[in-house]
Amino acid sequence: MASLEFWLKTMDETEWLQLPVNPEQISVKTSHGYEDVQVTQLGEYTVIGEALLKEYSLASFFPRDYHPGFCEYEDIHDPWETVEMIEKWIKSRRPVRLDITGTKIKGLVTIRSFQYTERAGNPGDVFYELELKEYAEVRFRQVETTGSGKATIISGEQRPDARVRPAAYVVVPGDTLWKISQRTLGNGDRWREIYAANETVIGKNPNRIVPGQKLVIPS
Repeated sequence: MASLEFWLKTMDETEWLQLPVNPEQISVKTSHGYEDVQVTQLGEYTVIGEALLKEYSLASFFPRDYHPGFCEYEDIHDPWETVEMIEKWIKSRRPVRLDITGTKIKGLVTIRSFQYTERAGNPGDVFYELELKEYAEVRFRQVETTGSGKATIISGEQRPDARVRPAAYVVVPGDTLWKISQRTLGNGDRWREIYAANETVIGKNPNRIVPGQKLVIPS
């Protein structure tokens, strides 16, 4: 197996896909916004804008049968079931998580293009190309107006959460640590904090939580 692992996961991490055959390369495009301005008697000048979101492109294939020479793991999925799962993610209109282990490439992305085909001589294998783009979450700040009519922006990226957080939570069917974190802490990405506080109860696999387990919710 190679040292790199290519993962795509839904935001709540209830579905995930490790690419069974690593792409030969992943292309990363990073750029800034630019505007060329004509100034009378001075000529053309370039105004450098803000950084644009990164774009990623990769290509590989979903094999019909496992082969130790190029497959990353033995329990590979049916290629067309994998295609259907990716198309479902696209139709959900939600970003997914890209994580390439051993690199700094990780975070939320949107799937901009997904092309796939079968080729003569490779029956059952599905070859594909993926175009991804970095996703930036929009966060709103709370504005308060004083008696004089002056608007004041409350410091911090998010509106303060005034809810009383529970000290414990009992797992119910269909729960994931991401869902529990979103429900109790207001941020699904803090699920690792819940796992760290309950590792002795949950065990080594954070994806395996059992209904009825009582979990401590960190403050």
